[in-house]
Amino acid sequence: MVIELLTSHASVRNYKDAPLSKEIVHELIQAGQHAASSHFVQAYSVIHVTDNAKREKLAELTKNPRQLLSAGAVLIFCMDFHRLEKSAELLGRNIDFSYAENLLVGVTDVALFAQNVAIAAESKGYGICYIGGARNAPHEISDLLGLPQGVAPMFAMSIGVPDEANEVKPRLPVEAIIHENNYDSGKYETLIPAYDDILNAYYLSRGSNQKDANWSNSMADFLEKPRRTHMKEFLNKQGFKFN
Repeated sequence: MVIELLTSHASVRNYKDAPLSKEIVHELIQAGQHAASSHFVQAYSVIHVTDNAKREKLAELTKNPRQLLSAGAVLIFCMDFHRLEKSAELLGRNIDFSYAENLLVGVTDVALFAQNVAIAAESKGYGICYIGGARNAPHEISDLLGLPQGVAPMFAMSIGVPDEANEVKPRLPVEAIIHENNYDSGKYETLIPAYDDILNAYYLSRGSNQKDANWSNSMADFLEKPRRTHMKEFLNKQGFKFN
């Protein structure tokens, strides 16, 4: 049953007018907290945006109005070392989270936490969509939400009652993901073109937003030029200096 739930995931971008109660949101967050956490640092916080004016501003800043304005709940997932600083201060001690390893710990913690929230939401019949557009304007979003140093928005998530039924997008074949004992790049010569054909057929035949595209070209378009280069300066400002 759990595997069936996981493999049925499809992002939802249109929602019915059905707000989630705070009790439901807290239940989902508590489920998220039971994800694994490196050394149990729990380096995450989430901002539940219930103020309509702030939600409208977030929709503008992230460039995702459709998801954020129709969702039953809007969450901003943050990497958070500020709380760890405060816990150390209560002991009269100081911490240094500026090292690259701590950045990796924080990002991983946030991702595991958020994925638990997503699975919990989908198990209750809700749809979700991750929104990396929160990194389009991290300075402005931090000001809007009052994020202190040591806290950085990683992504948003919209949650709600789906007003659409999207097809599940075909993933890479498991043979392309799993390697036995040693990394085998030779198999990509046949696996990648075959997968490109599968994904192209999906894009051309899906119920909406049809397009003539495949995985390799899409990924080359996505990765061949720098993106969100402002993030390094923003993270430095928030105390993540990659020592």
